[in-house]
Amino acid sequence: MEELRATVSSMAGILAAMAALAALEAAFPLRARGAAGRAHLAPNLTLTFLAFLTNGLLSAALVLGLAAAEASGFGLLHALALPGWASALAVLLGLDFAFYTSHVAMHKLPAFWRFHRVHHSDPLVDVTTTIRQHPGESVIRYAFLAAFALPLGASPAEFVLYRSAVALFGLLEHANLRVPAALDHVLSLVVTWPTLHKVHHARDPRLTDTNYGNLVSWWDRGLGTFTPAQVGRRVSYGLEGFDDPETQTSAGLLTLPFREVTRDVKRFIGAPARHS
Repeated sequence: MEELRATVSSMAGILAAMAALAALEAAFPLRARGAAGRAHLAPNLTLTFLAFLTNGLLSAALVLGLAAAEASGFGLLHALALPGWASALAVLLGLDFAFYTSHVAMHKLPAFWRFHRVHHSDPLVDVTTTIRQHPGESVIRYAFLAAFALPLGASPAEFVLYRSAVALFGLLEHANLRVPAALDHVLSLVVTWPTLHKVHHARDPRLTDTNYGNLVSWWDRGLGTFTPAQVGRRVSYGLEGFDDPETQTSAGLLTLPFREVTRDVKRFIGAPARHS
């Protein structure tokens, strides 16, 4: 019951943050949206609520597993007995690296990409794109999280802290907000928003296959998948071959992982080299 209350409270907080950022998008847009922005709202919100349900169930299951592991003293951090702040920081960074690896896998493995392309096929990027996510992608992400969180010895509270940070950063990095270029540059030295992640939503696969990080930009910088934030100000969003109105509906997006798209298949037959 406690896990259910925490999940409902988290969903309410995310919706409130989405509403606040939507108001800021209207006042300080990075790009004009118009009718196209209204058209993607219904399918994006439908997938968001489905993701809430899927993620809520998976989060509750993982929290229960972490609680059992904590009670038995299982996990690296329990053996190290670090101070609370150091343990929390280790979990934040460790699970952020898990996010990075799962994200790379969803781009490199065709079976995973089928689900992740639902998120990338949005021809516009704003706060409603954040959780435009197929339920199958949620399963993939949580499998990676469990594979890192349990051996690491993350506590339930540390995992909840991580999930809260992910939700906030996800909303910020997708928000259609205009910020000064200098602020973009300074923030991108550490974090992945506001414009750094927009590069990742480019139609050009050389750019889409960069900037995978969620909380920090260090994984991309250190592992050769980084593209500077300023590039995100001028990219074209979406995926070639996915713009037809039937695909951009709730039903079309939910069935998308189970359909072949010729141009998408070519992505794995030798895309051009990434921009340096």
